[in-house]
This record gives sequence, C-alpha cells and structure tokens, in this order.
Amino acid sequence: MSDHGSEEALPPPEDHSGRAGSMRKGCDPMLMTLRSRLQHRRARINQQINKELRMRAGAENLFRATTNHKVRETVALELSFVNSNLQLLKEELEELNSNMEVYQTESESVNVPMIPLGLKETKEVDLSAALKDFICEHYGEDGLQYENEIRELADLRQAMRTPSRSEAGVELLMEYYNQLYFLDQRFFPVGKTLGVYFHWYDSLTGVPSCQRALAFEKGSVLFNMGALYTQIGARQDRCTSEGIDSAIEAFQRAAGAFSYLKENFSNAPSLDMSAASLAMLVRLMLAQVQECVFERVLLLLRDDQFTTHLQVAQEAAQVSDMYWLVLQTMGQPLVKDYVPFSWATMAQVKTEHFRALSHYYAAVALCEHAQSTQWDDGAGERALHHFHTSTPKGPPLGHVLQDPEERRKLGKAHLRRAIMRHEEAMRVHSLCKILRKMDILQEVLSLMHKRSLHCYSHIDHEDDFFETVEAPDVQSKTEQKPEIKTPDFSRVQVTDIFRRLGPLPIFSARNRRSAPRVVILQRSDGGLGLTLRGDSPVLVAGVVPGGCAAEAGLREGDYIVSVNGVDCKWAKHADVVHTLKTYSESGVELCVITLLSPEVHGQVERRAAVHPPGGNKENALHQASPTSTKGYGPTSLLTWNRKKGGSGGAGEATKRFSGTLGLGFRTLQDKAVC
Repeated sequence: MSDHGSEEALPPPEDHSGRAGSMRKGCDPMLMTLRSRLQHRRARINQQINKELRMRAGAENLFRATTNHKVRETVALELSFVNSNLQLLKEELEELNSNMEVYQTESESVNVPMIPLGLKETKEVDLSAALKDFICEHYGEDGLQYENEIRELADLRQAMRTPSRSEAGVELLMEYYNQLYFLDQRFFPVGKTLGVYFHWYDSLTGVPSCQRALAFEKGSVLFNMGALYTQIGARQDRCTSEGIDSAIEAFQRAAGAFSYLKENFSNAPSLDMSAASLAMLVRLMLAQVQECVFERVLLLLRDDQFTTHLQVAQEAAQVSDMYWLVLQTMGQPLVKDYVPFSWATMAQVKTEHFRALSHYYAAVALCEHAQSTQWDDGAGERALHHFHTSTPKGPPLGHVLQDPEERRKLGKAHLRRAIMRHEEAMRVHSLCKILRKMDILQEVLSLMHKRSLHCYSHIDHEDDFFETVEAPDVQSKTEQKPEIKTPDFSRVQVTDIFRRLGPLPIFSARNRRSAPRVVILQRSDGGLGLTLRGDSPVLVAGVVPGGCAAEAGLREGDYIVSVNGVDCKWAKHADVVHTLKTYSESGVELCVITLLSPEVHGQVERRAAVHPPGGNKENALHQASPTSTKGYGPTSLLTWNRKKGGSGGAGEATKRFSGTLGLGFRTLQDKAVC
C-alpha cells in the first residue's frame, strides 16, 4: 500500500509543553460492554478465519505437490471441510457486522436505525528490535537508551486498538496517526522498510492482510477513524436538535475520513480499503447525513403551514434519491459480493420508505393545510409549481389549490403511492433475516404504514367513482447539502516520541550522514578560525584554512551534536558559543556529523549492497512481501498533502558567530563513537 502525499507536506503539530507520553488511553479491553463483547467476538472470528485460511493454503499446496491418488482424495476431503468452516465463519462475521442495534442510541425514541461500521482489528507488533538496530546503524547511538520511547510508542499503539466511542477515542487514533508521521521520517528511508509486518483484518470479511509499508498502518488507522465516527453518529439521540446536529457532524467527518483515504492511499491489500468500497462508504455516510437533515426539518415542522409540509416532502425525496445512489454503488461488480446483504437491503428499504414519506407529506399538505395559501401572497402556488418532477394531469395547479375537491383527489393519489411504497419497504425488509430481528426498524415501518392507511381512509369517500389520477414523483430538494469534512490532523497536538534523536530536518531516515566523530581541541595562542551558523543543531559554516579548527579536523558543513559529552542537537546558537567560551581554557571535546551528498551517498549504498552490514540481506535484496500481499512490493511512504513549515532545524536561524576566539586548539585524535 502506498501513500500519495505531497513532498511539500507539513508535519503534524508538535506539542512543546514537555509532557511525558500520551495522556489518552483506550478502553479497558476486559470491560464487558455490549460493544466490547461484539469486538471480542469479531476478534475471535478473525483469528479463526486466519487459521482456516492457513490450513487451506497448506492443503492446496499439498494437493498440487502430491501424485498419490489416496493422498489427493484425503486432501480434497479436508479442503471441503475447511471451505465449509470458512463459509460458516464468514456468515457469522457478517451477522456481527450487521448488528446495528448495538451501536444505536439508548434512548426510547423511535427512529430508523443508521448503518455503523465496525473497527478493523490488528495484531500486536514488536518494533523494539528493529528500531534499536536502526538507531544504532543509522544514528550511531545505543538503541538501549531509547527503550522508554519505544515502550511509549508500543503503549500508544496498544491503546488505539480499543478507542472509546467518543471524541476522545477519535483523538487517540489521530494522535497515533500523527506519531506515524514522525516514525516514518525517523526510521523509514525512501524505498526501504524495517522488515516488520503490520497485520490488519478486513472490517467486514475478517480476511487478514499484512504489509511492511507504514502506509498500510496509517491507512488502517485512518479507516478506523472513519468507522468510529459512524458509531458516534449512530448512537446520537436524534429526537433533539442537538443530537441531530451531532449525528450530522459525525457522519460528515466519517465521509471525510473515507474520502481522504480513497484519494491519498492506493494498492490497499484488503477490500474494505479499496477505492470502490471507500466510494460506497462515502455515499452511504452522505445519505445518512441527508437523513439527519430530514429529521431536523421534520422536528421543526409547523403544523399549519402548507409550504413547510411541501419542504418536508422534498427533503424525504432527497433522502430517497441518496439511498438509491448508495444502492446502485453497492450493486457494482467489485462491491456487490463484498457488502453485507443486510446493508444492501437496508439501503433499499430506506429508498422505498423515504419515497413513501415524500408522498405522504405531499398528501397532508394538499388535504389539510392548503387553505393557508390564501394568505401567503402566492408563495404556496409557486412552491407547488416546482414540487413535482412532472406536471400532474388535470386542472392547472392554481385551480387545484382553490378547489378543495381537486386537492383531495391529488392528495388521495399521493397517499395511494405512499401506501404502495410502504408495502414495498416492508416486503423488502421481510426478505432479510438480520433486519427482521431489528424490532425498532419493523416498528417504524409498521407505524408509518398504518399512518398512511388511516389518512387514506379519512379522505376516501364511498361514492368516489372517478378514476384516480396518477401522482407524479416529488422533486427532491434540500436546505442543506451534505459536506465532506476532511480530517483536521492539526487539532491534536503531539510531541515526537523520538525527539531526543535530534531535529527532524537533519536527523531523519531520509538524510545519509557520516558516522559521528569526536574532535578534541586544546587551547593555543591563535584564534578558532571558524564560522558558526544556525540553531538546532549549530552548523560549522566556514573554516579558515590553516586555523586551529581546520587543524583539529573540523570541516565546513559539520553539525555540532555535543560539547564535552553534553547533547546540543537542540541547542541555540548563543548557548553553543557560550559553552565553547566556558570550556576552551582546558580544552573542549566536540562530537560532529556531516551530511553526505547524493554522490557520496551512492558510493556508500553500493558498498553496502556488496557487503551488507551484519549479513543483513533484507535491505540489500529488497525481498518481496508475503503471499497475502502479492503484487504489492516494498513501496515508499510519502508524506502528507500539507506544506512544510519551519519548526527548527539547520539553516533556520540567521545568527552568526564569526571571527576567532582567543583560544588555540590542537587535534589529539579523531574517533568514531556510537
């Protein structure tokens, strides 16, 4: 999986408050809430599916390899059992994924349930050995000194596996996502990996996938961010204006997360993160936003206004159209066999249900509130002219508004269509075993159907012998179009866990550098003969030929990382100058590094390819990914689509320390340190 980010990317905001570690924690995995029990069952089924897949792969390999007839018969029989078990496990997982009631609001309100999305499960990943080796090899430091940082990263990853179903849970996922930016910059050179596999399970099928690319980890976390927003939106009490607004916000942010994932990541090894599935999820979230908008308009409805009832009818038609688009997307070849049947059925039920509501509110407006148009200065007539997709047969609409009998006829036609749509929604609902278990959905459909029948019986006359006109569909219209809200990663402040390695512009995996070397300078009668520039770290901008600094072994382009054993990677220019003045009387020990140019870098890479350090063939040979990610070799993880911002580093400051100090130096030795 690759991450299509811009090279002009801006790192996540860094928190300089100096706090130690993340203050956000995940849910207690042992806390047996309904949601946690559901996640535990999902994790157990995912593990069983993984086991059965491994057994099937081994049996298939044996079947192809053997020529013994009896062995082939035995293996074929075993394969049939394994395939049967896999089918049962996938059906059980689909039923869990279709369990929408767990995520719904606990209030006693009667609302059509929303479709939430379960979180992707992941295995534990041990990065300790790989990070320590990289710190030693690339940064020339002892990896054991960074055990606290490695443990903090592991704790943060463990916490984000069980986020709370609240804004705090989203912030926890976002914090880990932002930390992955720093992890990528610190430990993942372009085109290389650490050799550590990230395992994630498909959100709907439970099929495991693994990749070494950090982009897969980032994409999976971003997917869970969107999935968590769907759960937050589904749990809101949509009988209040505040609850509806919160649900709209959550579903819009879920759509933004899935859209961002679709636009910035490619070559996903799991179907839930494929472009087709993500496009379907975006449309589903926008449809649920539109449904919430309808509920808010209905909540604020005034009973005595003709135009407001027409508006409610058009809002319902808009919701129906949105779910029809979702249903069409779910029927595409790449998605049809992947999406749970209960999801597709729910989308079809809502398409019919809200189309029925559009006709019902049209009938209510015509039969019960049209008399209010006498005092609206023609607003009702103008609204009715743009209300239908086509002009109804019969008298002009202006005459219809003035004639109660014509209004009753047209309203009766709308009610007939409403009843037919309600009955179709109930028929489709009865086809799905999982939806039949949802009492709240069945209650809503039955209640709306009975309401339309009661209204129809109220306006139906026994002496109606005229041929009922056919009511056109209601023209869809909305007062608020759904908005895709891209995740705002800058709102979660993070501190680079591996900040002690040094400023990121210099101390990153993208930069190749020489091994740290120690230069010991002694006092002499002459001056230093060098120029220092910048902060964090301080750069040796110039060295006078034949001067004390040149004789000591300092070179132009060196970065000072420590003075007399005191780390100064983050030191300011004035502090380094002051330290040199303080210790120059008895001599000073400098540890410096030099960034390698691309030409030198190429020579180092060629030597490393011939003689890989420690016999490590992983980086020299660039081994391919495992069979589960065949076709997706090692790919570079690019940065985010944000511009770079100056946040420290070499060349940032313009202050200079020029000339000579009244100190002499001589070189004792140059030695490499780790």
